Formats: sequence, C-alpha cells, structure tokens
Amino acid sequence: SALPEKKMMFKGLVANKEDMNKLMLTPRIQYPLPGGSALITFEKAEVAQRIIEMKEHVVELSCGDELEELNQCRVRVQAAPMEILLPSALEIRLTQSRRSILVSDLPSLGIPDEALLDKLELFFSKTKNGGSEVESREFWGNSGQMVLTFTRDGVAEPLIERGHMQVLIEKGKYEVKISPCMIGDIVNLQLRPSCCPRTVLLSGIPDVLGEESMRDTLEIHFQKASRGGGEVDTLCYVPAGQTGLAVFVEDPG
Repeated sequence: SALPEKKMMFKGLVANKEDMNKLMLTPRIQYPLPGGSALITFEKAEVAQRIIEMKEHVVELSCGDELEELNQCRVRVQAAPMEILLPSALEIRLTQSRRSILVSDLPSLGIPDEALLDKLELFFSKTKNGGSEVESREFWGNSGQMVLTFTRDGVAEPLIERGHMQVLIEKGKYEVKISPCMIGDIVNLQLRPSCCPRTVLLSGIPDVLGEESMRDTLEIHFQKASRGGGEVDTLCYVPAGQTGLAVFVEDPG
C-alpha cells in the first residue's frame, strides 16, 4: 500500500565504512481504534498475557438505580493481543533535488519564523545574489534549517558549489551554509507482525455508560488481582459510534 511522506533529517556522523549502510529506525506506529473498544496497558507483561488467555471478561457496572435487574449491570468484553506491523527491512533511494537547496546556520534575529523566511526568500530571489524566483520555502522540521525551492533548474547547483555565502538582511550581513537537498524515496519496505507485550485490546464494549464512567469502570475491573488483573499503566476507551487513533512508541523499559 502507499506510504505517507515523512520528513527526516540525518544528524549523525558516519565514522566507519561498515556502518554506512545501516539505518536505525525508531518506530512510531499509528493504529486506528473502532468504536466500542479500549486499549489497556499493564505495568507487567505477565498480567496482559493472563488477561488475553482468559479471552472473555464479565465487567460489573456501577449503574445505581438506572437498571433494576442485576444481570443488566454486567457486560461481556473480549480480550485479544495487540498486534502491529513493524519495519524489518528498509531500502531508501536518495536523489539530489535539482531545484532545492538546504540553508543552515541561520541567523538569530529575534523575529518570527515567517518573517525570517520572507527575508531569506527576498535575498535568494534576486539574480545579483545568484538566485532566482522562489517557488516555495519552509523550515525543515525543527532542525533549524530551511529548504528553498526555485522555479527553474540551474540555480541550485552554483549556490551549492559556493558552500557558504553572506546574506544581507536589512543592515546586517550573516554567513549561512548552503548544502544539497536530498530526497529519499522508499523503494523496498518489509514488515513483520509484532505483539505488544503489555497491551491488551478490548472489544465489544456496549455504549451503556458515559465515556469517563466506562473508562474508570474498566480500569477498576482490570486492576484487581482477583479477576486476573494487575496495576494499569494507561487505558484509553473509544465509545461506540466514534473512532480513535492509538500511537505506539518504543518501550523505554
């Protein structure tokens, strides 16, 4: 399936030739959650495994006088392992942009970012400064660098060859660094299924309580050792008729 574009900035330094073809990935997986489901993460993996092995759980609700019959104050929910896909192999083809340059060592002028972009665009749009009409400009994430893209070919290469140049902004001169802008295309991505050891997916949760009340009820139920539970780290609940998005990051433990 098509993959979304992701901006990445390489900040490392290659020291050994044998390390040149290695790329470390830190997973950040987004997983859609349907209505009537919940994700519960326990402090210990053995608790999550125990909950999964039990498969079905009867959760008692605090209904007060709303429901008369006792069996109406109980709901059955299903527990299943939380499986996600993680990258196991990644191949990226890098190409140098013919119209873009990467500008770094930007001056600190104490002005808003947009104002700084305007001033740099104005400087590089002038032919006397070696530039041309600018098609787009943007900061490259939070790296403190910006990407300038010109409307035509043949402008970026001479600027990159200079490496450094002084830019005139208002009454001051500031030296900036100019580098090639590399574009990475994923040409091969292999995924492997992985099970979150401490997280359980609960499904089949009926819409019989308010969102906060249901979340509290589920947490109280699954933290009791007498019901196979244990200490809960986090719990998120998506009511029926809604959708949610869970974000999984690498476990620091």
